Amino acid sequence: MTKAEINELYKVMFTDYPDIVGITDLQSMLRISRHAAFALVGDGYIPAVKVANAFRIPKINVINYVLSEKKAAPSEA
Repeated sequence: MTKAEINELYKVMFTDYPDIVGITDLQSMLRISRHAAFALVGDGYIPAVKVANAFRIPKINVINYVLSEKKAAPSEA
């Protein structure tokens, strides 16, 4: 996917969310559990930065994950 295509998708995907999201926003965006959200971030499927005791996730990383062909299926244990 080209940068121009990704830029266009950025303008239309998850428009209700800020450019940097937290775990709660990630849960809402992907409609997954808190455990699954932490698993995706912790296992590196969605790159994030830990600031103090909270993860900060660039929205573009969530979009890249959604568009990727190799997706993780974290367990809901």
